[in-house]
Amino acid sequence: MAKVLVLNVVGLTPALLEHAPRLKQLGPPAPLTPPLPAVTSTCQATMLTGKLPSEHGIVANGWYFRDLNEVWFWRQSNRLIQARRIWEDVDARSAVLFWWFNMATTAGVTITPRPAYLADGGKLPDVYTTPPKLGRDLQRSHGDFPLFKFWGPMAGIESTRWIADSALEVLQRYDPQLCLVYLPHLDYDLQRYGPHDERIPAQVAAVDAEAGRILDGAGDREVLVVSEYGITPVTGAVHLNRTLRQKGLLEVQENATGELLDPHRSRAFAVCDHQLAHIYVRDPADIAPVRELVESTDGVDCLLDVEKTGLDHQRSGELVALSAKDSWFAYPYWLDDAKAPDFARTVDIHRKPGYDPCELFLDPEVSKLKLFSFMLRKKLGLRTTFSVVPLDTSLVKGSHGRLPDDPADGPLLLGDGDRPRHMTEVFGAIERKLGA
Repeated sequence: MAKVLVLNVVGLTPALLEHAPRLKQLGPPAPLTPPLPAVTSTCQATMLTGKLPSEHGIVANGWYFRDLNEVWFWRQSNRLIQARRIWEDVDARSAVLFWWFNMATTAGVTITPRPAYLADGGKLPDVYTTPPKLGRDLQRSHGDFPLFKFWGPMAGIESTRWIADSALEVLQRYDPQLCLVYLPHLDYDLQRYGPHDERIPAQVAAVDAEAGRILDGAGDREVLVVSEYGITPVTGAVHLNRTLRQKGLLEVQENATGELLDPHRSRAFAVCDHQLAHIYVRDPADIAPVRELVESTDGVDCLLDVEKTGLDHQRSGELVALSAKDSWFAYPYWLDDAKAPDFARTVDIHRKPGYDPCELFLDPEVSKLKLFSFMLRKKLGLRTTFSVVPLDTSLVKGSHGRLPDDPADGPLLLGDGDRPRHMTEVFGAIERKLGA
């Protein structure tokens, strides 16, 4: 059995590959057709299982957990995936580094972001690892995991560099049969500025250099490089939840934090995730009018046939909407920004009932003096809320979730020929490499 390294270079497309000379050496790219939605969790689960969401159950980065009556994004338990994962072929001889659903796995080595949540409400950077001692060792060697450079307004190459350093140490220390490594860097500026911005080639070159370091340390391993989606230009957001609320279908509860979505009392609400939205409708009698309302909303392309698109799963909404190609779905449900919940202006991926790319920006109305005061209070050990995220959705210039119009702008597979294929076939490509 061969040893295999799989690099997941998020956002890399055939069109962007010209700016990645090291990765380009692996041969011509094979265009991949992703599942719907073409988002992180769904695409990763599809590659790891060879199945569509209708079978593996990961219908988006988050969904409405009906038994809990709550919307949850970015859950980390591997048990949420309802199909066999590729590393189960080698189990303890595998290393899964920063791919999602990376807790409670059978892999021998794992690393995933897992902040330390303090009793006073504070949050400190940390990682969850298998074996547990690995996390302490890595942070002694490479410094604390740069959590605030992994996501948020300061997200940049530092987190990808830390992951690359850790991957090299894992390869040397454990010599795994299968090693899966996630490199997130391109996700940031492609969403901030769009794929055609003049700053993008330099960012592709930056992640290419980090990927090259891992390749140089991979020894004689078989290598595959994948990406999850291509990011395309967008010009505006669709606020489905505001439309539903204005029609009396979405309900909120108001408390000291502001207005909160009330899923139980809402007749309909949307869980928005980039360019796809799951719309949960409580009463079957409301499905037809909600369908008509959503279909007539500007910026909505269509409602999907879940059986034909592989989203026929109990976690999916009663309706599933796809945005127009130059639009994306924003989660806000409040009608007055003065009543926005306190978490809306912070980086808070777990409390928001939808994906929020505005977390990649600093609010231009937050002065440098105010930002300095936030930092000072934190350094002094005082409780403070970093209310620095803007509510202006027009800042976002790139999104994903739809199938690519042009394969050159979609995800790719390197190291296994240039035959176009569906993302479900990545599973088989890894199996073949392991058996080579």
